[in-house]
Amino acid sequence: MINESSVFWSRMLTELTLSFHIIYATIGVGIPLMIMIAQYVGYKKKDEHYILLARRWARGFVITVAVGVVTGTAIGLQLSLLWPNFMELAGQVIALPLFMETFAFFFEAIFLGIYLYTWDRFKNHKRHMLLLVPVAIGASMSAVFITIVNAFMNAPQGFDVINGELVNIQPILAMFNPAMPTKVAHVLVTAYMTSAFVLASIAAFNLLKGSNHIYHKKALFMLMKLGLIFAIAAAVIGDFSGKYLAEYQPEKLAAAEWHFETEDGASLILFGVLDDEEVKYAIEIPYALSILAHNNPAAEVIGLDQYAVENVPPLYIHYLFDIMVMIGMFMFALAGIFVLGKWRNWKFISSKWFKWGIVAGGPLSIIAIEAGWWLAEVGRQPWILYGYMRTEEGATASSHVDVMLLFFAGVYIILAIGSIVVLIRMFKRNPIEREIEDRHLQDGEHV
Repeated sequence: MINESSVFWSRMLTELTLSFHIIYATIGVGIPLMIMIAQYVGYKKKDEHYILLARRWARGFVITVAVGVVTGTAIGLQLSLLWPNFMELAGQVIALPLFMETFAFFFEAIFLGIYLYTWDRFKNHKRHMLLLVPVAIGASMSAVFITIVNAFMNAPQGFDVINGELVNIQPILAMFNPAMPTKVAHVLVTAYMTSAFVLASIAAFNLLKGSNHIYHKKALFMLMKLGLIFAIAAAVIGDFSGKYLAEYQPEKLAAAEWHFETEDGASLILFGVLDDEEVKYAIEIPYALSILAHNNPAAEVIGLDQYAVENVPPLYIHYLFDIMVMIGMFMFALAGIFVLGKWRNWKFISSKWFKWGIVAGGPLSIIAIEAGWWLAEVGRQPWILYGYMRTEEGATASSHVDVMLLFFAGVYIILAIGSIVVLIRMFKRNPIEREIEDRHLQDGEHV
């Protein structure tokens, strides 16, 4: 028997955990690549500032990894406790990438430890830099494997259900489902993009505080270039994601776009307010939804009129789509203007107001990541396993989930405050000016 209260609290706790974890997970995937690029540039240019970028970022990265491990463990625990019926079914099919994700993390953690504790032990800095390759690969592959599980929830395959039992289970086929390519690519690219913009916002903030050190200027320029590259990639992959939805989950696309009637030459709707299936105050881009869905301005786009009301995702996901797209466009424009301005020597990119825009870009990028994940998960409703198991069918019948929610919320508050305080103190007490001075003194003593 379905306990509606348990279903509600289970969804709330899962949403809370995923929303908190995704911040640290995104940074955990993207930062290793930023560290590796910085150290490579420093090695090629023989520039100590880029080497110090890698070294200082690595210190902060350890803190985010620690919190990410705790929240990732909580997710694994909650899947078993809150969604036992789902895990009983899906665990038989998609357990392989869950195991491989753990292996990828161990791979990353081992080489990260070696990298951190051997900074001054390698005479050949190139060999030390190569330790970052398995760290970056391990971090990205962790995201790949866990995203494969999420993709399976949206496009389940690799099994048959006969007389209520799973047969003909093919784990590899389940992993390489139709949702996997676009989901994995989008998660990786947006993690890299977000990490670049978060680090850029820190560099811009230090410049605004009065530090005019070339270290921060080099960091800002490199990160904004990387952010621009990954923002372009995210837009391209987002286009492919729209085409995937049009073919495999058209009701999700229709709900996100408030597309109620099936029609040819469909317009894309931005913003607006919904009043009893009437969209008001929206910006309509003619034919854009047909182009997004089928690369054809005259193509037919399926509307919500083709689906039973109980199978339609919550319509508020349209606002999540708007948030994600608008922030993405803002960051693309900001990074594009900054990079172009550097090449053309535009003075205004050094102004306070423009730097504040870059500072805002860090938190905004995190908000875009949150909106994107909410869109992905809420947009799959009412299914936990698309087409096979509804969300309420996969939930626990326990009546104590609300207590668990309070407990985990307290844990996450402590982790958030603790990690922020540690990171601030770590870098506030050891500014770049002091670190460079100390290193020069050490080098002089060695000479």
